Amino acid sequence: MDATAYLARIGAGADDPLDALMARHLETVPFENLSVHQRDRVPLEDPALVEKIVDRRRGGFCYELNGAFAWLLGALGREVWRCSARVATDDGFSFPGDHMALVVDRTTLVDVGFGRFAVGPIDLDSRDEQPDRAGVFTVRDAPDGEFDIVWDGRTQYRLDPRPRSLADFVPMAWWHRTSPTSPFTQALLASRLTPTARVTISGDLFIETPDDGERTEKKLPVDEQLATYRDTFGIVLDAVPPALCPPD
Repeated sequence: MDATAYLARIGAGADDPLDALMARHLETVPFENLSVHQRDRVPLEDPALVEKIVDRRRGGFCYELNGAFAWLLGALGREVWRCSARVATDDGFSFPGDHMALVVDRTTLVDVGFGRFAVGPIDLDSRDEQPDRAGVFTVRDAPDGEFDIVWDGRTQYRLDPRPRSLADFVPMAWWHRTSPTSPFTQALLASRLTPTARVTISGDLFIETPDDGERTEKKLPVDEQLATYRDTFGIVLDAVPPALCPPD
């Protein structure tokens, strides 16, 4: 595995600060779940994750994106912990390992695998409001040494800052790839940041959410879906795969 090739993939330099590395990753590597619907294996191993993103020029979901980015940051000399997070729900929080985020140099939350979220790092030691391109983030203390990550007043997830191995996330990654109740099996999705907006294809809808402005949606026929995957997200498909577990 080659950090130079990974940096070239995202258009970044080895000496770039953490916020620049995050922004380049978010603008270059899509958050996408096509492997789920193509019924591909998603091995949670560093070589496979880096190969998919760098050599195959694909994206992935949280375990893949944050897993590969953790490898890159480690190769650049950072101390990186892969950490479990429970996503906020109407009833509280989801299961441990439902999401994987990163803690860098022990005090900094980094997350390039949550879709629309913070563009820059979040200081876990601060309880002040932290402005970000996406909005305002706040860290709140939670029971048992955990942290609630709040975005514009709404809790996003509860972070357990203890380091985990990639293998710890295999059960929840399998569930997300196979369960008919997983959000990843019900519809195809690809999304990435641009310098001024977030662009997303969800099912047959193309969605653009500007930093400043109103969200727009456009329904795409199949041929335009293929072109959008190719031209906007760098994903070349022979055909759009059917949803693995479409909702009733």
